[in-house]
Amino acid sequence: MNDEDVIEFSQETEIAAQCLGVKVPMSRYLHEGRIERINAANYEGHEIRGSLHVVREDDVVLEIGSGIGLVGAVIAFNQRPKRVHSFEANPELIPEVEKLYDINGLGEVISVRNQVLFSAPERPDSIPFHLRNSYLGSSLVEAEGRVRKTVDVPTVDFAETCAEIEPTVLVMDIEGGELELLRHADLSPFRAIVLEFHPKAYGIGGMRECKNILREAGFKRVDEKSTRIVWTCTREDNQKDAPSEG
Repeated sequence: MNDEDVIEFSQETEIAAQCLGVKVPMSRYLHEGRIERINAANYEGHEIRGSLHVVREDDVVLEIGSGIGLVGAVIAFNQRPKRVHSFEANPELIPEVEKLYDINGLGEVISVRNQVLFSAPERPDSIPFHLRNSYLGSSLVEAEGRVRKTVDVPTVDFAETCAEIEPTVLVMDIEGGELELLRHADLSPFRAIVLEFHPKAYGIGGMRECKNILREAGFKRVDEKSTRIVWTCTREDNQKDAPSEG
C-alpha cells in the first residue's frame, strides 16, 4: 500500500480516535469513553508504554491477543521493528484489526492471524473460544458471565511458530489464557516480555504462578513501567532469578 492509497482510504473512513500517531477507524467496538481513553493514550496504556520502552528497530515482536489492534499498531508505527506478528482468537475482531493496520499503512510491518497459540503437548486442531457481548470479556477461559456464543478457533504450535518467526519480544494480553501458555512455553527466544495478568480468571495463586514462571526464566520486572497487573520485564544473560513474591 502506498501513501496515496492510505490517503484515499482515510478520506473514505471515519476516524474515531488517534493514539500516538495511529489513526483508529470507527467501529462497533468503540464508545465515547473508550475513544477518550484512546485519544489520551490510556487505553491499554500500561502495555503500550511498556512495549515502547523495550521494543527496538532490530526486534521481531510476537503479539498474542491483538484486541482491536491498537497496541500492535502503536508498536509498529512508533518503533518500526523488523516485524510484528499478531495473533487474535476472536474472529469477529479480525476485519477491524486489518482495517486499522491498512488505514495507517502498516501492512508491510504488522499482520494478524486468527489462531490460538498452544504450548501444551497434545495440541488439538481447534479450541473453543467464548464470545461475550464485550470483546474484552471474550476468552478461552470459561469464566463467569454470559456467553453470547462459542466458536472453534484453529490452533498453532507455540514452539513451531517461534522457530518460524524468530521473535525477540513477547506482548501478551489474552484474558486469562496466559497461565496455561506460560506453563508449557519455552521463553528462551525472548529478551523482553510485556504481559497483562488476569487474576479474576485464575485467582491470586495463578497470577503468582505466572510471575514465578517469568522469574525462573530469568526475567526481571522493569519497575517504572510495571504495575501489579501489567508487567514489563527484561532478561540479561548475567541476570539472576529475582526472589518470589506474592
